[in-house]
Amino acid sequence: MQSVKDRVVLVTGANRGIGKSIVEEFLRAGAGKIYAAARNPESIKPLSDAYGDRIAPLHIDMNEPGSIAVAAKQAADVGIVINNAGMLNIANPLASNAVAAMQDEMEVNVYGLMRMAQAFAPILKANGGGAFVQLNSVASMKNFADFATYSASKAASYSITQGLRDVLQEQGTQVISVHPGPIATDMANSAGLGEIAEPAELVAQAIIDALESGEFHAFPDTMAKQIGAVYRDFASNIVEANLMEG
Repeated sequence: MQSVKDRVVLVTGANRGIGKSIVEEFLRAGAGKIYAAARNPESIKPLSDAYGDRIAPLHIDMNEPGSIAVAAKQAADVGIVINNAGMLNIANPLASNAVAAMQDEMEVNVYGLMRMAQAFAPILKANGGGAFVQLNSVASMKNFADFATYSASKAASYSITQGLRDVLQEQGTQVISVHPGPIATDMANSAGLGEIAEPAELVAQAIIDALESGEFHAFPDTMAKQIGAVYRDFASNIVEANLMEG
């Protein structure tokens, strides 16, 4: 169980959408400093203008492993890492671009997650444990045909997040898997989900609640909560259980 107050936080994909909302809500909750990471640090300027030196712009591109390694050296005081950056392609399994689409999504949504965890797990350990938060999706639990490759990549990232939970608990690092449904962002609008999307602030609040409660799963919005309510028994008895103990 952890508080956000006075903590040093890193958020990837912080320049817009859910990431930007997480930065703002965490600052309102009392975070001391936030490393706001984006492919183009110049895009962080509106946050820097609004919040001054509580914002530390950082360059992280999930397609550039070297940028993650450099960022880890620059953010050696971080205590909470929120890996929000991701990508979505619109492709059903039979689409001519499906394989290429999924290759791109796996590079960012899965391999990017693994590189972030490998780079920042030692830092979190050195700083007392902290927390590693991964933005997954309801699409990690239910494949939506028009977004089949994205759903598959998020299923893979959710699986890796479960593995991280088991590995990182040994060093006292809390891992949280966040599963939003349609959230009001540019990504949701481009996917044609704007009419049913809900405010991005719900995601940030769900993360804060999970940090405080010690929960592994976070279901922020209406669709997510509906899925979470049905999924809860499976999650507690299978996903969060140690089945290797027999």
